[in-house]
Parts: sequence; C-alpha cells; structure tokens
Amino acid sequence: MEIYESRQGSMPVIRLTDVKYFDVEKTFDCGQCFRFDRVEASSHASEFAGVAHARHVSFAQDGDTLYIYGSDREDFENIWRRYLALDVDYEQIDRDILAHDSGSVMRNAMEYGRGIRILRQDAFEAVISFIISQNNNIPRIKKIIEALSKNSGTPIELCDEAMAHTSGLSSLCAFPDGQALMALGEKGLFDLKTGFRAKYIYDAASKLTSGELDLDALTDTDNTDECIERLCAVKGIGLKVASCAALFGLARYDAFPVDVWMKRVAAKYFPEDTQFSGARFGRYAGIAQQYLFYYERYHGGEN
Repeated sequence: MEIYESRQGSMPVIRLTDVKYFDVEKTFDCGQCFRFDRVEASSHASEFAGVAHARHVSFAQDGDTLYIYGSDREDFENIWRRYLALDVDYEQIDRDILAHDSGSVMRNAMEYGRGIRILRQDAFEAVISFIISQNNNIPRIKKIIEALSKNSGTPIELCDEAMAHTSGLSSLCAFPDGQALMALGEKGLFDLKTGFRAKYIYDAASKLTSGELDLDALTDTDNTDECIERLCAVKGIGLKVASCAALFGLARYDAFPVDVWMKRVAAKYFPEDTQFSGARFGRYAGIAQQYLFYYERYHGGEN
C-alpha cells in the first residue's frame, strides 16, 4: 500500500493505492456504525462520509485506490489507519477462520463479504450507540445519534472543498462526551426521542465518566468474556449489546453478537449445531459473524 498526500484548496487529501481486502461500501453498510452515509453526488465508484473521533471525514474508493478527504498524513497515521483497520492482516484472519470452519457456507459468506473490515470505533460512542440500537432500526438509530450530537456535541467547521464531500445527512457535530450526556439528565435524553433507553444511556454515561467502568481496562483485559460481563453491569446492557460494544468499540475480535440475523443463520445453515456460538469460528469469530450477517442480509443464501 502506497500513501500519497495532497490538497484540494484548503482540504487535505490522502490517497492510498493497492489497498487489499478493503471495500468502503461493504464496511460502512454492514450495520457496525451509524454516523456514515453515502455521498450520492460522488465522482467515485463509492463514497461514504460522516463523523468519527470528533472529525468529519469522507472515504471514497475506485478499485483498489482509497481516498480520505479531510485527512492529512498525521491524522491518517494517528487515527484513520487504525480506525479502518488497515494495520490488520485480513488475509491471515480469513485463513484462521477457515481453519476452524471450512464449510461451503463460511467460504461463500467470506467471498461475498470480502472487503468488510471491523472499524475501531471510539469505545464510549460504541457503547452508547449500541444501547440506542436496542429494539430499534438503523434509520431511527441514526436519527437519535444525530439528535444527541447536534444538541450536545461540539460543532465541526468545514471548508468549502470539504462540504462537497458530505452526505447532507450529518449534523456535523462530534459525538457528545459523557459529561454532556449526563448534563441532559434522563428527561433531556428522553426528549431527544431515546425512549426507554434514556435511563440506560444516563447510567452508562455516569459509570463511564466516573471511571466505575474503565474502558481502557476493558481493552487491556485478556478475557473477552470478562470484558462482556463487566459491560453487562451497566443498566440496560445485555449480552448482545455488550458483545457489539466489545467487537466494534474495543476490537475484541472473538466477541460474537447474536441477534435475529445470526439466529436465522444458525437455523438455516447450521441446524445440527445446537450450541451455535463464536467458539465454532475461533479467535476471529466476530469477523466471521460479520461475513455471515452480510451474506444473509444481502444475498439471502442464494446460489
């Protein structure tokens, strides 16, 4: 992978060539993050823009060339290389998954979903976002998160050139921190259409801000089951939400969220496995889960 830095007026641009095992469309349309949307007027084959790590950024792709609009070399090395998991060897990961399950279903799902990478999202944002995701659909999740960000997040200023690489759907505000969410109180959170989740968001923000639940310590612990158990100590966080937060916010690649889609996958493709779980796929079970989810959601298992 070669890295080139340039500018379009006031906007820095990074261009990456010979990018392997990365597909911007699949990565940002597989349900793992909620603040990125398609740039409909893009001149590229595919482009998604949004806010992460308190910055607005746009990722565009033509073949094996990836453009990052709104990033200089320093931000790429310090933030976006890790965020996009471009420092992770997905060829090796795929081999490891197949070493545990080499059946046709897993092979087909992996081929269909090749290019999906698990983003390394901000851990606090991931916890709150997946609390919001409970009994919810993606459009509504996005609306709630944007409402929270617009109400309590720090505004992000963009130059004219960067405005051409926006989706038109973002509030252009950073995700609020724990203190900002706590300042809203349960009523303020409820007023922003969070519903029954208001008290859960408030409890999570309180525990994470006070250090009662230390996300850095969760990242460092060797045991993912322990990490998930400690996340479940937050009011309203169950096994599925904790597993999503662990996988997408803490890069615990063996975390294996089981939702309605994975229950469908288990019943449809693995009916003989009555104990269907991440143990079947090894230490990269969470990545296997994303392949299977994407395959069933968009392909429906058609041959």
